[in-house]
Amino acid sequence: MHHVQRQTGISLIGLIFVLAILGFLGITAAKVLPTFSEYSSIKAAAVKAKTAGGSVAEMQRAFDKDAQVNDITAIKGTDLIISKEGENTEISFAYEKKIPLFGNVSLLIDYEGTTAPNGVVAEKPAEK
Repeated sequence: MHHVQRQTGISLIGLIFVLAILGFLGITAAKVLPTFSEYSSIKAAAVKAKTAGGSVAEMQRAFDKDAQVNDITAIKGTDLIISKEGENTEISFAYEKKIPLFGNVSLLIDYEGTTAPNGVVAEKPAEK
């Protein structure tokens, strides 16, 4: 008896499909990773500004100096929410980053962070 063996594996169309998906994921990751790196720098700059202490304006200036060194462009010192939690001063921030992917399709990421131990981001007071 002669048995016919079937070939197994991926077809050319299947390979093209898998490569297209991997390419899309790679391009998306290449566009998202710099924004996450900037977010990490913002968190570190907020901690440094809190450590520097002083008045609200002094903490904002400390943040702006660190932002200039670390090429932070998403927010400025005036965008920080500086609040008093008992005896401690806490710094919070929140911002959106819009990442164009292709054509008119974009990815919108909401970043927020705080120096508060409870992790609750303070809301910006309403402007009058």
